[in-house]
Amino acid sequence: MYIRKFLILLLPLLMASCVTSKKVNLMQKAGQKGIPAYTDTLSYEDYYVRTGDRLYVYVYSIDERVSSMFNASGNGINSSQIRQGNNMGGSYDLYTYLVYEDGTIDYPMVGRLEVRGKTTREIKNDLEHKLMEYVQDQTDLKLLSVEVNIVRRSFSVISDHGSGTFSLDKEKVTIFEALAMAGDIGDFGDRSKVRIVREIEGNTQVKVFDVRSEDIVNSEFYYIEPNDVIYIQRIKGQSFGINSVTTGISVAATTLAFGGFVYGLVVRIINRVEATE
Repeated sequence: MYIRKFLILLLPLLMASCVTSKKVNLMQKAGQKGIPAYTDTLSYEDYYVRTGDRLYVYVYSIDERVSSMFNASGNGINSSQIRQGNNMGGSYDLYTYLVYEDGTIDYPMVGRLEVRGKTTREIKNDLEHKLMEYVQDQTDLKLLSVEVNIVRRSFSVISDHGSGTFSLDKEKVTIFEALAMAGDIGDFGDRSKVRIVREIEGNTQVKVFDVRSEDIVNSEFYYIEPNDVIYIQRIKGQSFGINSVTTGISVAATTLAFGGFVYGLVVRIINRVEATE
């Protein structure tokens, strides 16, 4: 009788501790119980340069005089390595420019150039226009091209499964790619309340969403931005959990064995007490 009562009390605990596919699977159909629907708000925009960003700028020309005039040397650093933030033996800073508090960079021959709030394409056009004017006065060549990239782009993930900062080596990175780079979400991470902390020109925004919903791919939450912090909390009240049938059986068997041992010990003590009276 006691064993039966014990099992009845144990069953709800085991059920509550189970990590079901409903809690962890991604791309679930929106509108189902517990899975929210999101409106179609996906509109990827070009990244606009902000204070504190670093820009890689390199001038290309078939005239070596032009290349040496604007670059630290005639040989450029591999741009893919620059975008990933590699130092390349100390030459890195010769090609990168910090965006100051006033929104400008200090570029040779040009001086302070306003870049904040512009895309890299707009900055490229501005620089080419200004440098062409300078080149026309200094040489008989009128052809050059400028490459502009944002470097040292990264995002961070905070979770009990694993935390860290990761480099963004391409322009568009989705929330799924970001989570994959961080090693996915642990079994007990709360996928229903993923938070992104985003700072834009001193203003902090916190976006909360359910990453399990398939509607995410069409929502404002799909793409992350440089310097985003993704925070994943544990499932509320989840101090321990069961993530498979085998584990559940093992836990139940162990609990029953321990319960049986305690029950037998208590019975023996009671019997001894009654025998001495």
